[in-house]
Amino acid sequence: MTGKTRYQAPALTKGLEILELLAAASEPLIMSDISIALGRSVSEIFRMLQVLEEHGYIARAEEGYRLTNRLFALGMSQPPIRDLASTALPVMQDLARKAGQSCHLGVVSGAEMVVIIAIEAPGLSGFAVRVGYRRPLYRSNSGRILLAFQSPDVRAAMLEDIRATGAPFDEAELIARLDAAVATGGAVSPSPMLTGITDLSAPILVGDVARAALTMPFVDGAANRVSMDDCNSMLRSAAASIGTAMSPFMAIPPRPMENGQ
Repeated sequence: MTGKTRYQAPALTKGLEILELLAAASEPLIMSDISIALGRSVSEIFRMLQVLEEHGYIARAEEGYRLTNRLFALGMSQPPIRDLASTALPVMQDLARKAGQSCHLGVVSGAEMVVIIAIEAPGLSGFAVRVGYRRPLYRSNSGRILLAFQSPDVRAAMLEDIRATGAPFDEAELIARLDAAVATGGAVSPSPMLTGITDLSAPILVGDVARAALTMPFVDGAANRVSMDDCNSMLRSAAASIGTAMSPFMAIPPRPMENGQ
């Protein structure tokens, strides 16, 4: 035989196709829509939907099928993500309380940034990003931080992933922004989604590489207790604290000199 044997698992393929389709959909989909989108018969789709629903990966409502958070929960249960979340959560809660602003933690997911922790601002008003929110890496402050603080080889590979999506972007401008973020230790940028909000972002560095990005969507207003500059300083301090706690390396105290030397 020449080459490698390519094993087929038709049922698994159909299940993954359904999950990917629902993940990309902006609203629930009915069975016929799923059938047409995947080019498969309703009977094939029906059986797979039943199994996925029984295992809790999708849920059914009057308007159609949607993903549950089961896949997200499975990803979060992995030791590196679990350790990151458990370390960052109390620091982020303290940051939100002191700053009077919400904050969220984002990690890389393919060519996107995905939010894995979101802490709401204290009080009755504020703006918060939901857990599971996604944006292309190059189109968010968090994503650019995740791109910026990487080794040259890893950054190049991540940029290639972005190119592979076919989305148009100004690569020269993006690289300039990434280099500026590295030079200043973070990034401050007006929100691309909402006016009146400025995204403050800093890397969670472990071994000089961004493991995650901590971001505060700063909402300006007369009731603010803390200025934007002070919030930015607090955010960077919190990010450094999380990174230090996550670091696998410990400082080794100098050995005492022998024989009085």
